[in-house]
Amino acid sequence: MEQNQQAAARVVRGRNRIRTDDAETEDVRAHIQRVALEMFIEDGYDKTSLREIAEKLGVTKAALYYHFPTKDDIVRSLIEQRIAAVDALMEWAEAQPRTEETRLEFVRRYSVLHDVAKHEHVIRFFERNQTLINTLAAGKLMKDQMERVFGFLMEPGESTVQQLRRAMAIFTIHAGHFVLRRRDDLSPQDRRDATLVVAEDLMRLAAAGE
Repeated sequence: MEQNQQAAARVVRGRNRIRTDDAETEDVRAHIQRVALEMFIEDGYDKTSLREIAEKLGVTKAALYYHFPTKDDIVRSLIEQRIAAVDALMEWAEAQPRTEETRLEFVRRYSVLHDVAKHEHVIRFFERNQTLINTLAAGKLMKDQMERVFGFLMEPGESTVQQLRRAMAIFTIHAGHFVLRRRDDLSPQDRRDATLVVAEDLMRLAAAGE
């Protein structure tokens, strides 16, 4: 996190809350979520305590407890936000004609959604903490939701290869960060563009039955 963001978080005297220097541009819960998620990914969920998160934020544990009493509450809130965002995308998709162009547009919109830093980081956290996610009700909902996504992209009569290509189009979007993260010559937009090109290629190959 940038130093100015770290310095911004502080306790409001007498109210036991966390705020930022510019409350209009920085939602407090989102601020906590972002810092905690970065720590969970970098240091590991099990090795990160609420006390350490509070210290990173520059506040007391009591101030953090006001918003999130446990680490699980932070993770649950992040998953629920992602579920809501993908649900909205699915509602749009299921209201459209079931065509290849609709599926391609879905992949494009999914890519845009995933490029929001919080969503990308949630997927990274999800993939690295399967055991934890399996214990959370929100984690099961997220898995069920991905099955819904795959169900929309795939046709029952398609071959296994075609269905796998469609699934891999989504996983390609997830994997873009990992595969290309060491390419210093690529900007974030370059990485996103390349990832989407591959995802679209997979969808077109699946549609062609090749």
